[in-house]
Amino acid sequence: MEDADGTAIRAIIARQFASLSWGEGRAPGWEDFAGDFLDGASLYPAARPAKRTSVADFVERMRGLSRTSLRSLDETMLGADIRVFGNIATATVAAEMTENGAETNRSMEMLLLVRSDGAWKIVAQAWDRASEANPLPDALVSGATSR
Repeated sequence: MEDADGTAIRAIIARQFASLSWGEGRAPGWEDFAGDFLDGASLYPAARPAKRTSVADFVERMRGLSRTSLRSLDETMLGADIRVFGNIATATVAAEMTENGAETNRSMEMLLLVRSDGAWKIVAQAWDRASEANPLPDALVSGATSR
């Protein structure tokens, strides 16, 4: 059974994925996405070499893609392993994304969270693409639970 912290963090992750899903008749939720991050949070997309980006820069990039080449995006959480210790937490998340209703990819996302003023906020997030050579862990794909 998941505790209140695990439930709150799982809700943040679900909101993140929902806010970055859009398509015909469904707008992205840029403000919801940005609102889950602590000021100054760092994001590290899958592209290498690794390069830090801010939440505002990431949102602006995605906003531009949503108006041009990425007409729809659906993100789904396949499973998550959430670990909480006091006011800090990590979440390891397996995800699946379908771009423009056709191309489906999977990724692993890792989030570092802190509780600030009674609410959980993301302070850093990094992700990498899954592949045959770098598959997602079976336990996460089958819906691992919080600890």
